[in-house]
Amino acid sequence: MLRRKQLPEDLQGSLVSLRKVVAEVEAAKDAMTGTVPSTRSAGTPLAEGILELEERLAAAEALMPVWRHPDLADEWLACDSGIRDSLERARLLRQDPPDLGGFEGLIWAVDQLLAPLEAFEAAAERFRTLRR
Repeated sequence: MLRRKQLPEDLQGSLVSLRKVVAEVEAAKDAMTGTVPSTRSAGTPLAEGILELEERLAAAEALMPVWRHPDLADEWLACDSGIRDSLERARLLRQDPPDLGGFEGLIWAVDQLLAPLEAFEAAAERFRTLRR
C-alpha cells in the first residue's frame, strides 16, 4: 500500500492559509485576463479589471501574515513582494494609463500586472517539497 506523503503538522495551517490567499490571487488574475477580448467575449473594461485586481490583491495581502512560517520565509517574502509590486503597477496604470494601442498593448498590460504574482507558484512548489 502506498502512503501519501504528509506535510509536517506545524506547516498544515500555513498551507490552508496559503490556499485562501491563492484563491484571492487567482480571482485577481481572472479579473485581468477577463479584460482580454476573445471569440466568445468582448472582454470587460480594463478599468473594471484593474479595480477587481486591486480589491482581490488587497484581500490577499490582508491574509498573508497567517501563512508566514520560518521554513517558508523566502517564498513568503517573494509572494508578499509580488502582491505589492502588482498593486503598484495597477496603481500606476490606473492613474496614468498609457495608450495601449489595441490588443497587443492590452496583452502587455495584463502581463505586466500579473508577472509579479508568479511567486505563488514557487510557494506552492515549496510546500510539495516539504512533504514527508
